[in-house]
Amino acid sequence: MTQTPRIAVTAGDPAGIGPEIAQKASDDPRVRAVCEPVVYGPPAGAHFAPGVLSAEAGRAAYEAIRAAVRDAQAGVVAGIATAPINKLAFARAGLPWKGHTDLLAHLTGSSCVAMMFWSEPLKVVLASVHVPLAEVSRIVTRELLDGVIRLSARELPRFGLTRPRLALAGLNPHAGEEGLLGDEEQRVLRPAVEAARREGIAIDGPFPGDTVFVRASRGEFDAVIACYHDQGLIPIKLLAFGRAVNVTLGLPIVRTSVDHGTAFDIAGKGVADPSSLVEAILIAARLVGPRPGR
Repeated sequence: MTQTPRIAVTAGDPAGIGPEIAQKASDDPRVRAVCEPVVYGPPAGAHFAPGVLSAEAGRAAYEAIRAAVRDAQAGVVAGIATAPINKLAFARAGLPWKGHTDLLAHLTGSSCVAMMFWSEPLKVVLASVHVPLAEVSRIVTRELLDGVIRLSARELPRFGLTRPRLALAGLNPHAGEEGLLGDEEQRVLRPAVEAARREGIAIDGPFPGDTVFVRASRGEFDAVIACYHDQGLIPIKLLAFGRAVNVTLGLPIVRTSVDHGTAFDIAGKGVADPSSLVEAILIAARLVGPRPGR
């Protein structure tokens, strides 16, 4: 006998579309068929004006996430799927985290985590996330890449990719053109790839960022490691917006999320599309699997 797992669904920023899509996704028959969704949101009776940024909303979103993580660690729920938060609301609430990924790493004591976006046509892992573009070349170090490459190779088999074929996207145009357009590929990226290959990891690159995602979408690679946020998210949102799922690699708990933001412009109007959150819950349920029955 088996029973479906309980999956925590955090409602995100209560002034955004999070509460709406959390309820819609939890009521979806596809979700109900594979898990028992449990919505974590602001306290009953709390009111937040739709589309209005506030510290109070940021704090409420944080408390819901913290409660869901605590229950996941205690085994009350088997995994977590999160609706979007607002980074500025977090900042106004005095919270130091730029998003779910670094907050979840803090709450679980995880030292090496990475954001992966999973979709049928393309899978992307981000080496750096919410940092200014001007800081990327300083942040993408050999140590960082070594950790992200190993983490990707270790975690992707959970998705059915037994020996994932990885590609590393170059940082500079034309992957630096042998140093003519930047030397990070020669100094940092290529040595990281070579070291990983010596460890038995199937990875190639660095490849020019304007072609490597096309090659991966056509089946040449199972996943691409992107150097920075928009380099990885533009192609995946172009190919699979609303169907892609954000998965945090490296956590001791399962966490998935949507591929979009809080959409303050349509909050409270009842028109938000829950498709990405539905996919996130389905992936979370797939990753934790069915539980033994009582």
